[in-house]
Amino acid sequence: MKKFYTLILLLGVVCASNLYAQNMSDMRLNEVLVTNTEGFEDDYGYRSGWIELFNTSYGTVDIAGCYLSTDPNNLTMYMIPKGDVLTKVQPRQHILFWADGIANRGTFHLGFTLDGAKEVIFTAADGRTVIDRVEFPALEPNKSYGRKMDGEGSASELGAFYTSYRNSLKDAEAKADKSTKFGWINMENPTPSTNNATLDGESKSAMMAKNDPYGIFMTVTAMGVTFLVLAILFIVFKQVGKFHIKKKSENATKAVADIAKSGKADTSGQVSAETYAAVSMAIHLFMQDNEAHDFEDTVLTITKVSKSYSPWSSKIYTLRETPQLRK
Repeated sequence: MKKFYTLILLLGVVCASNLYAQNMSDMRLNEVLVTNTEGFEDDYGYRSGWIELFNTSYGTVDIAGCYLSTDPNNLTMYMIPKGDVLTKVQPRQHILFWADGIANRGTFHLGFTLDGAKEVIFTAADGRTVIDRVEFPALEPNKSYGRKMDGEGSASELGAFYTSYRNSLKDAEAKADKSTKFGWINMENPTPSTNNATLDGESKSAMMAKNDPYGIFMTVTAMGVTFLVLAILFIVFKQVGKFHIKKKSENATKAVADIAKSGKADTSGQVSAETYAAVSMAIHLFMQDNEAHDFEDTVLTITKVSKSYSPWSSKIYTLRETPQLRK
């Protein structure tokens, strides 16, 4: 029974080590910058060279205990400290190490610089298994050397390439062929901690600043668009107003024609003047204390007079007679 449990334990250890190795193989050296005088600053406000790693997998990879180096004869120049949660690289994300030679500044500050270096090597926690490595040419200040596409190429391909071509590729043309083969290019615009493909090239804002440094073209364009939109709105509103005025005029003309044709105006839905008069009289009598009765013995009938005007608004009932001048 003990042998069975021992076998299960050994099998678990082997599987765990294989899983760890497989996760480590998903990490790639992604971009290198040697001389940094104008670019990205570290968390202390200093500029220095840097090395960028990229997690090509869709799972989290913990690189604690792994090594970075610039010397193939000393693969353990800098061990990535354990116990820092930030060493767990999220899926398809980048992680940046500052090559400032001051390791006591933190986990992501290397104990060496890239001055005079020709390659960078990323090694597993055993200190022997090379996961990824890249040789880079002499770089101008503030220019980086990175993959054209993040994480492009596999460690096995790179290992086979270095084995077969390390001694034969000596001239610049061969090195250019190597860069093309595995997608490494000189980058005019370094992209620390971000995708290489998105910012590799001049941005639209930079092109605009170069072509229109004083903003005259942008100002004229903005004003032109604004006035054009205002002109379009003016025409639209004017035409809509004309349409509604025309429609209203047509409806009025049609109504007059209908009245003339029928000989009388359509009074459907309207309350007659006699009704208003009767209601007003009733309310007046009700509000008078001496006129309120439970039973009425008189019926008051209001009839419409045959006049072409309404006597309710006639001025003869509101104006005094004109004084007569005595002689």
